Amino acid sequence: MMDSLLLILMLVAVLGIGSQWLAWKFQLPAIVVMSIAGLLVGPVFGLMNPEEAFGDMYRPFISIAVAIILFEGSLNLNFKEVKGLGKPVFRIVTWGAFIAWILGSVAAHFVAGMSWAVAFVIGGIFIVTGPTVILPLLRQSKLKPKPAKILKWEGIIVDPFGALVAIFAFEFILFLSADGRDATSLFLFLLAALFAVVLGYIFGKVVAWMFESGHVPEFLKSPAVFVAVIACFILADEVKHETGLLAVTAMGMTMANLGISSIKDMRHFKENISILLISTVFILLTSSLTTETLMDVFRPEIIGFVLLMLFVVRPLSVFLSTVNSGLNLREKTLVGWIAPRGIVALTVASYFASILADEGFDGASLITPLTFALVFSTVVVHGFSIGWLAKKLNLSAEGNPGVLIVGSNRFSNALVKVMQELDIPSVVVDSSWDRLQRARKAGIPHNHCEILSEQTEYTMNFTPYDYLLASTEYDAYNALVCSTFLPEFGRKNVFRLPNQSHSGDQINDIDHTIGGREVFSPMEGIEELKYKMKSGYVMRKTSLTDQYRYKDYLEDRHEETILLFILKQSKQITFFTNDVEISASPGDTIVSMTPPSKEFNKIKEKLEEQRNEKG
Repeated sequence: MMDSLLLILMLVAVLGIGSQWLAWKFQLPAIVVMSIAGLLVGPVFGLMNPEEAFGDMYRPFISIAVAIILFEGSLNLNFKEVKGLGKPVFRIVTWGAFIAWILGSVAAHFVAGMSWAVAFVIGGIFIVTGPTVILPLLRQSKLKPKPAKILKWEGIIVDPFGALVAIFAFEFILFLSADGRDATSLFLFLLAALFAVVLGYIFGKVVAWMFESGHVPEFLKSPAVFVAVIACFILADEVKHETGLLAVTAMGMTMANLGISSIKDMRHFKENISILLISTVFILLTSSLTTETLMDVFRPEIIGFVLLMLFVVRPLSVFLSTVNSGLNLREKTLVGWIAPRGIVALTVASYFASILADEGFDGASLITPLTFALVFSTVVVHGFSIGWLAKKLNLSAEGNPGVLIVGSNRFSNALVKVMQELDIPSVVVDSSWDRLQRARKAGIPHNHCEILSEQTEYTMNFTPYDYLLASTEYDAYNALVCSTFLPEFGRKNVFRLPNQSHSGDQINDIDHTIGGREVFSPMEGIEELKYKMKSGYVMRKTSLTDQYRYKDYLEDRHEETILLFILKQSKQITFFTNDVEISASPGDTIVSMTPPSKEFNKIKEKLEEQRNEKG
């Protein structure tokens, strides 16, 4: 076993981020990969035991990590955005969560053999699905907008509240149990909980005021929030243990609803920190499991509890809470099946396992194996079945990668049209009804919205689209759109048209990391493309075969042909850029803008052939 703490820290970080990368590379649930990695270096091969190595620092580190993860989740709870989510979402996150809590607690008591105190705490934690697990599944499965919206917002809204339900359940159970506590102890807890909420609100207001009034420079904003979250958590927790999580949740919700101009940048920073913490914490927790705890996972009562949660508790809570909500049977079936528990459930459960064990409650020792069994089972089962079930229920959007094009004009409309002919999910987005008029008349998929507005995230379904192309007349705006969506789409999947030399923007000298990858060069940007479309250029699709290869096409094409993209046989899309050398194989389709002269020649050749046949 490793003795060096630095070596253990290095291994934990490498395994955590490496697992995330492998999960992304091979389209696997990240938790499954992290679980396997943590178990291999921990109880299986005994290379390390972080709980022993960290000693007294282990629990505080886990607690702070949970606080930051919950704060990041609560930053998404903007009440203005939640209001318009519709009846099904509201029902599931209120009545559905309550039913799931009660049924889960009953199952934990009667099936898993836990005391009522432990059962109600663990039942509250298990209402959490969480965006860290559900959002990657939605991106992979490409559900239709309605079920995708329900699952997404259930995870976002319920995520911060599972821990809070567990906190209040714990305190009320302590009050009701025969341990000598009286109404005074309950009153003091409620007072401490109120103090935590007020403290979180004050921290959120003060941080927001300092940011908006310019008292904190831009480069210090994200670190300042990070330190403020830790301070808010510790101060509340020092007043009354377990209320720190309530304080950071209140702080995050306060900041989310104050309309801070830099909230999106903070979200990106907190997401990055959360991913790092989630990765390391999960490796820490799984590698600290003992062989005995791991074997407890296979106990009949734990397996029975997991099966009940999968096949009874979740479906029943969804079906009961969505009566007369507008969901059909297929949608209820899908939503009632998908409920993967993730990092938040495991970390919060581990947090309470030690507290309940210290209080001497029966069944506290089962919390860790029970939680691990449920998390691992739901992630594996739901992760590998969501795509299959969605297709069976006809709730899956087309699986081909799609393209979101920003800016409606003659060129972008023609590009969307040819993509539709190739069965590529595509849409043109613009904030002007006038610019969208041509797209509407042509029956081209379009969306009227300002792509940079925060509201767009909640009114438009981004799930079908893997690529983004900014094609407006404004070079600076194109660069801004690409920079904004780099975290969502990834740098390699965000593109913009070349800068226009006579546009007046003169942004050629900006840092190469700003904006997306430039496509369709060498040329003069959107104005040249629009002019060529107006002068008779047409979109042409050329299929490559064993007899007509990519090399033949390049030799045969007109010298003024503009190469746009290649649709691979695998349905992946490769745009023509200057920074990557592109190759194509038989079965691929090349899409280009062809000069009218070549079209006229083709027509002449066909007419000549027809005359020869008749003559």
